[in-house]
Amino acid sequence: MVAAMAAFAVEDAFIKAASVTVPVGQILIIFGLGGACLFACLARIRNDPLFVAEAVSGTMRVRAVFEVIGRLFYVLAISLTPLSAATVILQATPLVVVAGAAVVFGEKVGWRRWMAVVVGLTGVMVIVQPGTDSFSLLSVLAVIGMIGFAGRDLASRAAPASLNTAALGFYGFLSVVVAGVLFSAWQAVPFVTPGRMASLFLVASVVSGVAAYACLMRAMRTGEVSSVTPFRYTRLLFGIAIGVAVFGERLEFSMLLGSGLIVLSGLFILWRGRQVP
Repeated sequence: MVAAMAAFAVEDAFIKAASVTVPVGQILIIFGLGGACLFACLARIRNDPLFVAEAVSGTMRVRAVFEVIGRLFYVLAISLTPLSAATVILQATPLVVVAGAAVVFGEKVGWRRWMAVVVGLTGVMVIVQPGTDSFSLLSVLAVIGMIGFAGRDLASRAAPASLNTAALGFYGFLSVVVAGVLFSAWQAVPFVTPGRMASLFLVASVVSGVAAYACLMRAMRTGEVSSVTPFRYTRLLFGIAIGVAVFGERLEFSMLLGSGLIVLSGLFILWRGRQVP
C-alpha cells in the first residue's frame, strides 16, 4: 500500500504537468488506453484470462461507475487546484472505506474507530472550509473524486475471486477511457498533439499509474480493509512534498490542521484495527 501511494503521487505530478498543455479529457483517454494496454500485456505474460463472464458482473459494473467518478473528478482537481490540497482531501478515502467496510461487508468497527472517522472527516471540512470566504467550489472536485475512489476500493474487495489483478487493472483503465470520452464530449475542446515534454509526462504517468494500481489492488484484496487502508495516508506525505518542492505550492494553516486531524484519525484506526473493536 505504501508503494502504491508513492507511485500514485508521482502519477499525479506527471498528470498535473501534462494538463498545462493537454486537455483533461485527452489526458484521461491516453492514460486509460496506456494503462489498459500494459495490463493486457501483463495478463498475456502470465496467461491470465481477461475476457470472462465475471467481468460484466454487477459488482464490476458498480466498480466501473465509481472508477469513472473517481478518476474524472480527481484529475480535474489536480489540474485546477494545488496538488497538495487535492492530495490531502483524498486522504479521507480510507475513512470512507473503513465506514463502508463496516456497513457493506459487516467488518467489526467499534465506536472508537467510528469517532476517528468523524474526526478525520472534520479535518476534511477544515481544509475545504465551507461557508467561509476561503471556500472554493473547485475543492469539491477532490471530495467527489475521493468518494469515487472509496467506492471503487470497496467494489474491488467484493469483485469475483476469479478476476486477477491484471483483469481488474485492465477494466479499471478502460473505465478511465470512458471518463475521458464523456468529459471530452461535454467540454467540446479539440484535441492537441502533445509536445515532447508533455508526451514524456503522459508516458511516465501511465507507467507509475499501472505500478500503483497493481500494488493497490493487491493490498485491497489481501488484507482486511480496515487494517490495510490506513497506510494510504502515506500519500499525503508524498503529495505534499511534491507539491511544495516541484510546483512551489504554499501550505496554509488550515491545511496543516486538517491534515493533522486526518493523519491522527488514520493512525488511531490502524491501532484499533489490531485490537478488539
